[in-house]
Amino acid sequence: MRDRALIVSASMGAGHDAVAAELARRLAAAGARVEVVDVLALLPLRLGALLRWWYRGVMLRAPWLYALVYRVFFVSRRAPSTSPLTVVAAAGLARVVRRVRPSLVVPVFHVAAQAAGHLRARGRLAVPSVVVLTDFAVHRLWLHPGNDRYLCPDTATALAVTAAVGRPAFRCAPIVRPGFAAQGAGTTESAGATESAGAAADVRARIGLREGDRIVLVCAGSWGVGRVAATARLLARSGRYAPVVLCGRNERLRRRLGRMLGRAGAGAALGWRDDLADLLASAYALVDNAGGLTCREAFAAGVPVVTHRPIAGHGRDGVLAMARAGVSVHARRRGDLLRALDRLEPGLPGRAALTERAAALFTSARAESLLLPDLLLPGHAMLRPCEPAP
Repeated sequence: MRDRALIVSASMGAGHDAVAAELARRLAAAGARVEVVDVLALLPLRLGALLRWWYRGVMLRAPWLYALVYRVFFVSRRAPSTSPLTVVAAAGLARVVRRVRPSLVVPVFHVAAQAAGHLRARGRLAVPSVVVLTDFAVHRLWLHPGNDRYLCPDTATALAVTAAVGRPAFRCAPIVRPGFAAQGAGTTESAGATESAGAAADVRARIGLREGDRIVLVCAGSWGVGRVAATARLLARSGRYAPVVLCGRNERLRRRLGRMLGRAGAGAALGWRDDLADLLASAYALVDNAGGLTCREAFAAGVPVVTHRPIAGHGRDGVLAMARAGVSVHARRRGDLLRALDRLEPGLPGRAALTERAAALFTSARAESLLLPDLLLPGHAMLRPCEPAP
């Protein structure tokens, strides 16, 4: 029974579930049996659905409220160490563990990490819990000393985790689907770009742009949140960039921005897309507001990332942490955004330095290689000292 992994995700947006699905695919390819569960589905009385509905509504209509909740409960030192939600989620997770009988639990969402750590600390989870952090900025609710190990996006985060909870933390490569990896993305005029001019023209035709338009993808996440309309307007009016706004599943936002960009005669507003790898391969840059999975996909594709107008709470902390790590540029003001993009011209050292630092993230050990010893080998040393990759 040493080959079963239980990955605990959350259907908050699409990023955590995408990471869970890719990690499950890799572990299964290595011979492990894997089950993925949604921690929100483990909550009774449809509390998970209610929590998701509340969070989405607040992020769309009252982000200031989420910012307040985040400061009080996620990062404040005065917040309670265990919330009632953790206890309830832990009870649901314990039932799944009894059914699946895994040899390893892998939380990829903060509530899941709290629940697994809670069970582990109280002797109710007999197998290791290894948390995969999906953010550069790690708030308090990711951290529980009951968890055995943490897999982190960079060395600074790994050291911060160990200092906070005293548990081993290791750097691992971002978990990104293979289709995004190392495509040498950029415009077709970029040195070394592997995307052919014909393929780039096909992408432009699919989204209604003209040959020669310099595509800047603007990401609003799967829920279409944040002040992306102002960002798109600024880019369109510059005359230098064609904003292509990824509105996710927010049809209202897509229609509104479609009309706005149509009047401006530049750019496009897109709904949910399954061809993001193609879009990135033809993009000049990505402008992001949350520091989530799309940024990691851009890193893998060799597309420079500029962050602007971050969403409240973890979004703001995440984009600032990525900038400190040197893998993205944070543009605080309107003028900063255009100047940052102008400095990313192909051939300029700024573009190469930024994409090289982002690409270096993928030289770390892959997450599955740090998990397989717990699944396939007996007696793995779970409590070895913290050894974040150099």
